[in-house]
Amino acid sequence: QVHLVESGGGLVQAGGSLTLRCAASGRTGSSVGSVAMGWFRQAPGKEREFVAAISWAGGSIDYAASVKGRFTISRDNAKNTVHLQMNSLQPEDTAVYFCAARKYSLVVRSANSYDYWGQGTQVTVSS
Repeated sequence: QVHLVESGGGLVQAGGSLTLRCAASGRTGSSVGSVAMGWFRQAPGKEREFVAAISWAGGSIDYAASVKGRFTISRDNAKNTVHLQMNSLQPEDTAVYFCAARKYSLVVRSANSYDYWGQGTQVTVSS
């Protein structure tokens, strides 16, 4: 069992930046195992979409085309955290952002492949 908590969302102007943080904890505390981590987002009236993912070792990273070049995903396994640095934010980036983890170390894009989810953090970008 992995518990995920997102933070860092907020309101920013177009062109601004935000850094999202996801803190993971295991059943016995901070140990979560060799899980791949991902970020997804969901805007009102739309389906949840893939944003970025990173493997356990950090050597494999995947980004959605809509955010590539603007967003950067990273992780610190010693602290059981994953970050999403978001630059050049635009109004279309407005959504609830979710952190997710899967029971395997490899990255995938499908939300159905992720086993644990955070509650989400709201990101709003004004024009």
